[in-house]
Amino acid sequence: MAVLTVVLALLAALANGAASALQRRAALQQEEQEGDVHGVRGRLLRLLTLVRRPFWVAGMSALAVSGILQASALAVGQLSVVQPLMATELLFTLMAGSLAFSRRPDAGTWVWFLALAGGLALFLGAATPSGGLAEAVPGGWLRAGVPLALLVLVLWLVGRALKDGARACVLGCATAACFACTAALIKDVTGRFPDGLSRVFASWQLYALGAVGLLSVLVLQVTLRAGSLAASQPAMTIGDAVVSVALGWVLFEERIELGAHIVPEAAGVALMAVGAVGLSRSPAVAGGWDVPRGHRRGTSDDRPRTVRGGPG
Repeated sequence: MAVLTVVLALLAALANGAASALQRRAALQQEEQEGDVHGVRGRLLRLLTLVRRPFWVAGMSALAVSGILQASALAVGQLSVVQPLMATELLFTLMAGSLAFSRRPDAGTWVWFLALAGGLALFLGAATPSGGLAEAVPGGWLRAGVPLALLVLVLWLVGRALKDGARACVLGCATAACFACTAALIKDVTGRFPDGLSRVFASWQLYALGAVGLLSVLVLQVTLRAGSLAASQPAMTIGDAVVSVALGWVLFEERIELGAHIVPEAAGVALMAVGAVGLSRSPAVAGGWDVPRGHRRGTSDDRPRTVRGGPG
């Protein structure tokens, strides 16, 4: 895998993690100074106040930088490399939060941190993704898009029929599929850049990207409210990586090593899952750690959530 692709993807994940921590810090700062608000007018005024806060502006700037870096990584590298690397957003959120809130995570959190990082390294080292086209093969989106849309629909319907952790897990899988599809569309669109903007704007992929991106954000919001992060985050983290590898193979003819490599690849995915579960259950991600000492938490809706700013 190209060094440039890895560097750009990791920088995108770092910017995403920084955005999450900065925006959360802005929200807490506002809550401390203004307290609870009620009514539509009060919430609107609170939103207008929030967008003027330096931490929030910095967070949105980091989010924009993350999107540019991820698109750049997808333009020069494989989907099956970039999206698994975006899972490190959890790790970078932890690091950025340590600076934003001046509170160190406990020792157990660092163990999960190393498990996720180690699992990712093991998976990518064994899979060694290679090859790939800049644009999707003709007919590729029909072969991949229809089954993927049906999968998301089935997961959505099943998830809405379940409760608590099971519901969050299933909806997390649907969210992961949406974000993987968004990333694949980004790669397909950026692959058309060398031919000029006229070809980019003439392609249906650009407009599908906007629609699927919006759908991904909406599904994510439902997922985050469906249950705990311990149920949804691992499904989103691992699901995004797995679906992206499949889309890279079907759409862009990317290849990963199979045969004897399947065992370490599966071990890497399992270790990533263990790390994601541990991180999502730790105070550093699930709640408590990012609240300044002496601060009293408000309603359950104020609990910190992992915010995914892009298809990462």
